[in-house]
Amino acid sequence: MSKSNTDFNWDLLEGNKGFGNAYTKEEHKKLMAMYDATLNDVEESKVVMGKVVTITDRDVVIDVGFKADGLVPRSEFRDMPELKAGDEVEVFIEKKESQTGQIELSRKKAKILTAWDKIQGALDNDTIIEGFVKRRTKGGLIVDIFGIESFLPGSQIDVKPIRDFDIFVGKKMEVKVIKINYTNDNVVVSHKVLIEKDLEEQRGLILANLERGQVLEGVIKNMTNFGVFIDLGGVDGLLHITDISWGRITHPEEMLALDQKVRVAVLDFDDDKKRISLGMKQLTAHPWESLDAGIDVGSKIKGKIVNVADYGAFLEIMPGVEGLIHVSEMSWSQHLRNPQDFLKIGDEIEAVVLTLDREERKMSLGIKQLTEDPWTKQEMISKYAVGTAHKGTVRNLTNFGLFLELEEGVDGLVHVSDLSWTKKIKHPSEFVKVGDELDVKVLELDVENRRLALGHKQLEENPWDTFETIFTEDSVHKCTIQAKTDKGAVLELPYGIEGFCNTKNLVKADGSQPEVGESLDFKVVEFIKADKKITLSHLATYTEEKKEKKEKKAKEEDTVAPETLADMAEISSEEKTKKKGGRKKKADDDSAE
Repeated sequence: MSKSNTDFNWDLLEGNKGFGNAYTKEEHKKLMAMYDATLNDVEESKVVMGKVVTITDRDVVIDVGFKADGLVPRSEFRDMPELKAGDEVEVFIEKKESQTGQIELSRKKAKILTAWDKIQGALDNDTIIEGFVKRRTKGGLIVDIFGIESFLPGSQIDVKPIRDFDIFVGKKMEVKVIKINYTNDNVVVSHKVLIEKDLEEQRGLILANLERGQVLEGVIKNMTNFGVFIDLGGVDGLLHITDISWGRITHPEEMLALDQKVRVAVLDFDDDKKRISLGMKQLTAHPWESLDAGIDVGSKIKGKIVNVADYGAFLEIMPGVEGLIHVSEMSWSQHLRNPQDFLKIGDEIEAVVLTLDREERKMSLGIKQLTEDPWTKQEMISKYAVGTAHKGTVRNLTNFGLFLELEEGVDGLVHVSDLSWTKKIKHPSEFVKVGDELDVKVLELDVENRRLALGHKQLEENPWDTFETIFTEDSVHKCTIQAKTDKGAVLELPYGIEGFCNTKNLVKADGSQPEVGESLDFKVVEFIKADKKITLSHLATYTEEKKEKKEKKAKEEDTVAPETLADMAEISSEEKTKKKGGRKKKADDDSAE
C-alpha cells in the first residue's frame, strides 16, 4: 500500500509521470530527504501509538508513522466496539516489513505488555484499579485487570467471611495489586484492603468511646459451639454461649443466625482494647426476679431436665431458673446410683423444694420426697422381722460383704461370713455378682438407725452339727487337693467342705509331694466346730499303719516267747534225762563186762 502523508506536498510531483527526469539529481535527493523527514524510525518488539486509518470487515488499518501502514485483525478489537477511523490505539511492532511488504502489528501483544507495566505500576504506587469479575474458582475469584486474569482470594474479598462467591461474578470491583509472580504470570489482588482503610477510622472511633455497659449494634460474623463473633463496625467482639440467654442452650444456632443484626452490651475489654466480651441476656432482667413469690421450701414445682451430671440433675422451672436434684435426693435407697438411672435430658417431672436462696439464686430439689420413706412405715417392723425370709437384688460388693436391695429404699448387709456354711469365701464376688438375685433371712433389724443385717447360709441348717459326728479325730477320709501354698494344702473333703494339711504331713509314702487335683487318704487330726476348722494329715495314714504292724508283731512275739522257752526247758530236761540214762546204761554195761 502506498504511503499517504499529509505533511509532504505531493502536488509537486503530480501530472508528471516521469518526474524523475524533471528534476536534477540534487533536487531529487532533496525531495526524498524532505519525505524521509516525515517518517518515524520504528523499532521491532516495541509498543507504539498508531492511528486508525480505515476499518474493513476483517482488518483494521493502522498508521504508525512508517512508510507503510499495518494491518491488525479486527478480532483483536472486540473490547472496542465503538472503534472508528481517527482513533488512536497502542500496537506492538512484530516486523517492520513482512513478505507482502507491510509492517506486522499486534494489538493483543501490545495490550499484554502495557497491562503488565500498568500492573507493576499499580503495585509500586499502591494504586486502586477497577477490575471485572469473570468467574469463580477454587478459593476465590478471577478478576480481569487490564486484560490480565488475576486471582482474588476469598479471604481478601471482605473483612467478614463470604459464604457465596457467585454474587460477585459479572460485576466490576475495585481492587489493589498485592503480589506479582512473573515466573507463573500470576497476579494476586485484594478488595479487603480498601474496606479496611474505610473501617480504620470507624474502628478508632468505637475503641475510643468503648466502656462497660455500653449497648452496641453489630452483625454476627462467625459462629462456633462456644459462642459467636460479632462485627461491631470494624471491631470484633465475642458473645459467649452462656451470655446469649438466661436459659440453657447447647449451641448458639438455637437462637441466632449468621449475618443477623443484634443488640449487645459490652461486658468487658482488655487494656489494649483488642478483646471485647459481649452479652445479650444482660439486656433483660434476670428471671429470678420474676420467680413466683409463693414458691418456698416444701413447695411442689414442675419443670424440665436440662442437664444430667455425675452428682445430680438440673431441673429448669423457667428459662434462667434452675434447681439441682442431687443423686441422694432421687431415691430413698442408701445405695447411690448414677443419676441417669433415674432421669434423662428432656424429662418433664415434678419435684419438692428442699432449700431456696433468692439472693444467691440457688435452689435444691428432691424427687424421693414425693413418696413415703419406707423406713417410717408401720409395717416395716413386722415385714422385716428377725427370721423372715426375703429375696433381693445385689447392688454393691465390698471386701466385707454385699448390699442387697429388698425394695426401693430398703437395703441390707450380708456379711461375707454369712454366705456359706461350708466354703471359706474371701470376697463376695466369688459367690455372686452385682445384679444377681439372692435369697436371705433377716438376722437383725434396727429401724432407728436404718440398718438391716441379712444372711444367706441361715436359710439352711448348720451342717457342722452333722459333720462333727462324721469327721471325728483319727477318722480317715478320701480328700482332693484343691490348692497348695508354702504352708500346706487346702483339701476338699466329702460334702464339699474344706480342710487343711500342713506341708510336713502332706508327704507321700515314697517321699514325694502330691499335686493339685490328686486324691489321697487323710486322717483327721483336729476338728474345731466353732471355727469350722478341720486339720488333716496324709503322713499319719501310713506311719500309723506301720506302727500298728510293728506293735502287732511285737505283741505276737511277746505272746509266743514264753511257750517256746518252756518247751525248750522241757526238751532240755528230757534230753538231759535221756543222756543221763544213756550214760548209766553204758556204765552198767561196762560193769557187766
